[in-house]
Amino acid sequence: GLLSAVIDFGTSGVGDPSCDLAISWTLFRGESREVFREAMQLDEATWERGRGWTLWKGLITLAEHVKTNPSAAGEARRVIEEVLADHKHGA
Repeated sequence: GLLSAVIDFGTSGVGDPSCDLAISWTLFRGESREVFREAMQLDEATWERGRGWTLWKGLITLAEHVKTNPSAAGEARRVIEEVLADHKHGA
C-alpha cells in the first residue's frame, strides 16, 4: 500500500494549560512549588495531566542522556522521582 496520511500528535496539547506545568517539577521545589500551584488555580485533573507531560519529558530526557550526559540524566531522574512522589501523595 501507499502512505495516505501522517498523523503528528506533537501539538496535541496546544491550548491545554497542563502542558505548561512541567516547570512545577523542573524549576520549583518544596514550598515554592506549592506557592506556584496555588497561584495557578487549576483543577486536580489539569495537574494530573501536567504530571503526565512532565513524566513523559523526563523519561525521554533520561533515555537520551543516560550514557552520554550524567548531569542531564541525573536531573531527569530527580524530576521523575518528584513527579512520582507528588502523584503518590496526591499533591
